[in-house]
Amino acid sequence: MPQTSSADGITAPFRHLTFRRVWLASILSNLGILIQGVGAAWTMTQMTASAHKVALVQTALMLPVMLIAMPAGAIADMHDRRLVALVSLLISLIGASALAMVTWLGLITPNILLALCFVVGTGMALLGPAWQSSVNEQVPSETLPAAVALNGISYNIARSVGPAIGGVVVAYAGAVAAFALNALLYLPLLVALFLWKRPAEPSRLPPERLSRAIVSGVRYISNSPAIKVVLTRAIVIGAIGGAIIALMPLVVRDLLHGGPQTYGVMLGAFGLGAVIGALNVTGMRKRMSGEAAIRACSLSMAGAIAAVALSRQPVLSAAALVVAGAGWMIAATLNNIGVQLSAPRWVAGRSLAAYQAAGSGAIALGSWAWGDLTNAAGVGTALLVSAALMLASPLVGLWLPMPRIGARGEEAVVFADPEVRLALTGRSGPLVVEIEYRVSQENARAFHRAMQDVQLMRQRNGAYSWSIARDIADPESWTERYHCPTWFDYLRQRNRSTASELAIERQAFAFHFGPDPVRVRRMLERPFGSVRWKDNTPDHSAAEEKYHQVPAAVRAHPPLG
Repeated sequence: MPQTSSADGITAPFRHLTFRRVWLASILSNLGILIQGVGAAWTMTQMTASAHKVALVQTALMLPVMLIAMPAGAIADMHDRRLVALVSLLISLIGASALAMVTWLGLITPNILLALCFVVGTGMALLGPAWQSSVNEQVPSETLPAAVALNGISYNIARSVGPAIGGVVVAYAGAVAAFALNALLYLPLLVALFLWKRPAEPSRLPPERLSRAIVSGVRYISNSPAIKVVLTRAIVIGAIGGAIIALMPLVVRDLLHGGPQTYGVMLGAFGLGAVIGALNVTGMRKRMSGEAAIRACSLSMAGAIAAVALSRQPVLSAAALVVAGAGWMIAATLNNIGVQLSAPRWVAGRSLAAYQAAGSGAIALGSWAWGDLTNAAGVGTALLVSAALMLASPLVGLWLPMPRIGARGEEAVVFADPEVRLALTGRSGPLVVEIEYRVSQENARAFHRAMQDVQLMRQRNGAYSWSIARDIADPESWTERYHCPTWFDYLRQRNRSTASELAIERQAFAFHFGPDPVRVRRMLERPFGSVRWKDNTPDHSAAEEKYHQVPAAVRAHPPLG
């Protein structure tokens, strides 16, 4: 981790060389993606008059994020995030190069265009979690919100000029030039990531299998109320607001009667608004609560989308798109910051992947629906419906208000392993943990409420079958019980708790009274098939032997479980 420094503004992350290199290179990469987007969307309008097919270009680029987000996040958490990002960029480079070649040979069709856009989108879907979760490895944690906002600015600087450049490129050199230029602009980011000397941080434990890592990520998110609220709000905004992005080519063609240059200018106006919005995120976070900010963004976007639907003048449409872009960017950045600061590092990639899947999946599926509605009722009517739904979307906040977000994320706290006298391997299990409390009867209700928070903490860190029971013969005796699949899974669960989660555990522990401390029992269940019947059965894998050779880090105040 970089050394901590004072965060005195949105430019603070630029003090760190790696972040500065990656950020500058990402502008060029984003520029190429947007130039390709213009070429792909306009090429589709020339091959077919179907609004459904045109909207599917956006779906092809965004759908991979929804489909492979959790595996991508798990891979980012399990492996070197720099290497994951490099491989992801190579996939997108191959897709972009193939698209340029097929178009140059005159073999492009609507289905081939959508398929190769899907390949490019797949690479970007793999890149997203690794890139975003590595930001806190490039800058100190107190500058993380500024770094997240700067990454949004990077994309939207490119968005403010990229579509206009793309329109000029398509108009004067054709779509093949746009696709080839995108392939070339991946190279600077590949170089910047190659030059990043990411310090190796060997784990005490072997990595989880991919399937189990995905389950761990889903379990963490499903037991994290704050993250679930952010994901739900991102889905609402993405599904409704995505209409303005998906239908932009049709707005230009049918409402403004323009060409690719006009299309580029309209997307550039949206990107300019997004840059303005990103520059004001820090100020909004200081002046407004998260719920108030999201509400303001939704209302401003509703008005802007309605204006685009009714306008027939490019200048008025561009002005409305500036407002829509600002609202879109502020909402997206606030949600992104909320997820990054709510998730500990061990699950950061999977949490960000879930956020990307929620937002991008909503945009992808919403684009499909908006395309169908446009075919049936016209682009103006579809945008007015989108504006009406966006106007009503703040009502969701009455049910799911945006959570309060702390100033910084937290690292998990590492503890010494518990005492063990039974021969165990990493695969031994399931493990059953029982924690016995004595609680006075007058504190029973308060203790039970506190244990509901403990339940969420245990489950999101890897426990299952959690329960709390009260002795009917001794009402002051309570027993907490939960399972972990294997010994290694238990050690992972034990060492995933953050400082704030340990505070929740200590709050429950404070209800215990009596001369004896809280009693913890860790037991090995041995269902049929887990007993090793032969003496010559291998007991340790190479990864497990490595674990036993690495000394455990020791901290004070170990967890109860």
